[in-house]
Amino acid sequence: MLHRAHLLPIVLALSACGSIPKPDLTSAPANASGYVQRIDALDDQGPRLSAVIAINPDALRDAARAEAMPGPLAGKTLLIKDNIETADRMATTVGSLALKDNVTGRDAPLVAKLRAAGVVILGKTNLSEWANIRGSRSSSGWSGVGGQTRNPHALDRSPCGSSAGSGAAVAAGFAWAANGTETDGSITCPASANGVVGLKPTVGLVSRRFIAPISHSQDTAGPMTSTVKDAALLLTAMAGVDGGDPATARADLHAQVFAEGIDAASLSGLRIGVMRRGVGNHPGVMALFEAALADMKRAGAVLVDIDWEPDGSMYRDESLVLRWELKRDLTAWLQSLPGNPPVRSLADVIAWNKVNAAEELRWFGQDTFEAADKLTDEAAYRKARENSLRLAGKEGIDMLLAKHKVSLLVFPTEGPAWSIDLITGGASLPGVGMGSLPAVAGYPHLSVPMGAVENLPVGLSIVAAQWADKAVLDAGAAYERARTAPLPKPSFKRWGE
Repeated sequence: MLHRAHLLPIVLALSACGSIPKPDLTSAPANASGYVQRIDALDDQGPRLSAVIAINPDALRDAARAEAMPGPLAGKTLLIKDNIETADRMATTVGSLALKDNVTGRDAPLVAKLRAAGVVILGKTNLSEWANIRGSRSSSGWSGVGGQTRNPHALDRSPCGSSAGSGAAVAAGFAWAANGTETDGSITCPASANGVVGLKPTVGLVSRRFIAPISHSQDTAGPMTSTVKDAALLLTAMAGVDGGDPATARADLHAQVFAEGIDAASLSGLRIGVMRRGVGNHPGVMALFEAALADMKRAGAVLVDIDWEPDGSMYRDESLVLRWELKRDLTAWLQSLPGNPPVRSLADVIAWNKVNAAEELRWFGQDTFEAADKLTDEAAYRKARENSLRLAGKEGIDMLLAKHKVSLLVFPTEGPAWSIDLITGGASLPGVGMGSLPAVAGYPHLSVPMGAVENLPVGLSIVAAQWADKAVLDAGAAYERARTAPLPKPSFKRWGE
């Protein structure tokens, strides 16, 4: 895998004055070199999580500079999901072998903002190839470049996707934080499965330029961290207008210091809607969610039960929207790439995969790609987008908040991680979560660890209205302080061992 070759210059640099000290795997590293050693010990060796796809060969140099900068993020290490471009010597592969040499020399605007705030780009994380939209029977966290990412809490359990590597890397202590991207569930699900914090911001708060896209209607990048406050710090640095992304035109009206006052944030008097149809029927998940509700109630929250679920046509029409926009948005990004990549359109990718089927199509196909490439009815697409957006937003989250006079909605993010199965793709628990609502609407969605079922993490989802990112972060931080359930620590073993 690519990250081993990229790791070599840093390992040599660390050993220039003698042997490399054995890293302390029981505590978080103090600096960039410590994180690199930990990645070498746990990602490249030992349990081989395959969470990190590349190490920035300039990471130690960048860290020396960044640590002298002012601000709360100075010298903080960050791993970037490998569908986000960075202006260094790392390729942006989206997990596909077709782009294994795609070194663009461009920083995505969100990466440039993070660097300006003193963040050290440590490397890139593995992901579900093409952000998990290539085929309908995929294994979350698998890519042709990086192989199968493993969940550090249980090596034979799914890390969920598509930001699988980012979630697993934060849980394993491979960096201070990571960035993920989400179209529907790709930040919040891996956050839940790996026991970390994940925020899908309001669409348009963070620039998507120079990020391999699926859908301009639903795509966004967001932070994945160990605490809600850390997510707030990262979001502050990432947010803002980008002239190259029209969706961010209003971002500066809503960007703020998201961590301000977060240590004193309270649930007292806050009316919270409990989405009962998103709980499912697994006894362990139900009990864990009830304990979380009890914690919130003890902290002063007013809980309001809501018995509602979205019209099924929302999911149907979302699928059409994503496939229609995929063909056009992905093709536009591929055509913008410098150099001479072997693929310049979705059709090119489909053809390349067929030629290289032994490496790319062994475990699952590309039926979603092929279906998207055949779509021609723009009127049907526009009708689908109008319907799905209305059902998720105006007649979904907006209606629920107003009708029940609540500020937030909560539900379990996902069930515990399911078994990795490259042959059938594995399956999550049915009936748990309602993450498609904020995904389709483009509203903020925060997942915060709420405990574990059989030592497998499960997250609590907090959803609010458009641009209410500060509200979900404050509520998440207040819940963290009120939480009584113990959080599991990664075992780096198979489940049950």
